[in-house]
Amino acid sequence: MIIGRGGSVLVRAAWAAVALTAFAAASAAAQDAPLPLEPPLVRGSSTSSESPAAGEPQASASADNPVWRFFARTQVIGFVDTYYSYNFNTPKTPCSVSAGVSIFNCLHAFDVAADGFSLNLVEVALEKRPTSDSRVGYRLDLDVGAGAALVATFEPGGAGRIYRTVQQAYVSYLAPAGNGSLQIDLGKFVTPVGFEVIESKDNWNYSRSLLFTLAIPRYHQGVRVAYRPTDQTRVTAFLVNGWNDSKENNGAKSVGVQFFAKPRPAITVTANYIGGPEIPDDDRDWRHLLDIVATASVRPGVTAAINYDKGKELSTHWQGAAAYLRYQPNAWFALTPRYELFNDHDGWALIGQPVRELTLTAEFKAKQRILMRVEYRGDATLDPFFVKDTGEQVKAQKALTVAWVYSFSTGKSR
Repeated sequence: MIIGRGGSVLVRAAWAAVALTAFAAASAAAQDAPLPLEPPLVRGSSTSSESPAAGEPQASASADNPVWRFFARTQVIGFVDTYYSYNFNTPKTPCSVSAGVSIFNCLHAFDVAADGFSLNLVEVALEKRPTSDSRVGYRLDLDVGAGAALVATFEPGGAGRIYRTVQQAYVSYLAPAGNGSLQIDLGKFVTPVGFEVIESKDNWNYSRSLLFTLAIPRYHQGVRVAYRPTDQTRVTAFLVNGWNDSKENNGAKSVGVQFFAKPRPAITVTANYIGGPEIPDDDRDWRHLLDIVATASVRPGVTAAINYDKGKELSTHWQGAAAYLRYQPNAWFALTPRYELFNDHDGWALIGQPVRELTLTAEFKAKQRILMRVEYRGDATLDPFFVKDTGEQVKAQKALTVAWVYSFSTGKSR
């Protein structure tokens, strides 16, 4: 499917093959547990299952201090995400510039640079989960990199540095709720909508889907309340400024609700709705979004997922669907194809036509907490949209990306 263009492409392909071979050899010896086969049930919460790190504070006089006990339960989580991407259209000019970042890989969310090494995101997060014996908690995610700027690009009044740096910042309270649990979060938090998330390590593919890039919000500022009557069900409601609004862009608020169910151990279903006025200085006209995600473990080592989105604002409509299949035969290797369609015929997402994309991602995991992903992706439109090196617009774009993600954690928060 990939057609070389002269010696330079052959050199890049040879370099990628050498890197892949070396990494695969190191990965084969890894004994780590497999990566999670589904995204975290609560966005922005750690999914680590590791034991507390060696050297954890032992009982002492300071342990009687309530402030010490509170912060001793804090977990430190982080990662470094970098990549090399080659666009076979070899564009010389970007298709757009967002938050000061030039986007050469059109319709990609974060892997936007072409023909070069790039830093996507560096993140350090502090999390103290609320528990029945310590009901107050908090989460703080600090980000730097081009990805941080792109996340905050829709912030009203421009993406100020504080909005780029603080991806999440909220306090939590776990209220008594009989046999269930009721958690209240207040502050800035990532959206519960969609199958994919901002952090590359928690997705099945490296590049983000068209649905993530075009159809859904990134984060919200406000309050959310999650009630979990059983381990298999959860209902979450939230009242927020709107889509990607740390500061309000009008005088109205948006509302949302999420229903999560696990009818069988191998099946999960999540339905989200968010609605409210999102147009600046317009308190009357609502934007509506319906989002459905379902995952199923087909057999050991094979998991499938689907994501459907449908939105409406004024006279514009958009909808799309994405299908995933993850094959993970062992702890160090996984293969994930993704196929999706997105229809923006009314121009809400500024494309004004249907788009489709096909992605194939090979993942290698080393025991030193390093992920390597090699990904081929092709995007296509009905009318010319993508940019070539000559400045000509064409109907297709193909990109090859090699990514490395190093992550760390102090252990599971208590």
